[in-house]
Amino acid sequence: MKRILLTLTVFVAGLSVIAPDINAQTKPRSSDFQQRMDAWHKDMAEFRARSEHSRELNELADSLAGVQAMAAVRNQDFVLEADQVTFKNGMTTFVNSNTNFISVKGNRAVVQISPSNFASGPNGLGGVTVDGMITDKQIMKDKKGRITYSINVMGVGINAQVDVFIVPGTNRASATIYPNFNSNTVWLDGNIVPYENSNVIEGSSL
Repeated sequence: MKRILLTLTVFVAGLSVIAPDINAQTKPRSSDFQQRMDAWHKDMAEFRARSEHSRELNELADSLAGVQAMAAVRNQDFVLEADQVTFKNGMTTFVNSNTNFISVKGNRAVVQISPSNFASGPNGLGGVTVDGMITDKQIMKDKKGRITYSINVMGVGINAQVDVFIVPGTNRASATIYPNFNSNTVWLDGNIVPYENSNVIEGSSL
């Protein structure tokens, strides 16, 4: 009986010695978890801050590009570099902005549409290039701030009305070309840049 009591006493004493060690091991684990959570929250806050900063920079860049584009349009010294062309039948194709454009320089306008990368076309760039003199220029602004730049272009290979619609606050624009001698209307979408900043390649005109 004494041996049993002695054994129980030793066992209980051992537990009392081990228990603090268990608690000591548990607390650091809880502390490590909290540290990881704090670090995660910090990383997320930094990520959100960087995203917000990036968004603000993008908005500023769009705004500056928009101001620059409008100044170029008003000075009749710009190029609409198209990255998308839509034809009368509804077919839309993504195109090279270096070879698809509407350029305006003073009283001269050039319209070039070169949707093909596989055929030379009349202009040697897979499409057609026409140029002419500008008449009847109009710049209109609606109640929502949308700008429309309208011109008539008359030349040997072209006789058309061209309407350019500019997205407010950006240099993004779309244009509609209405030929006066047929109904083959064409739509272009792209970015407006100052004439001197453009990298377009002009082919042989008709």
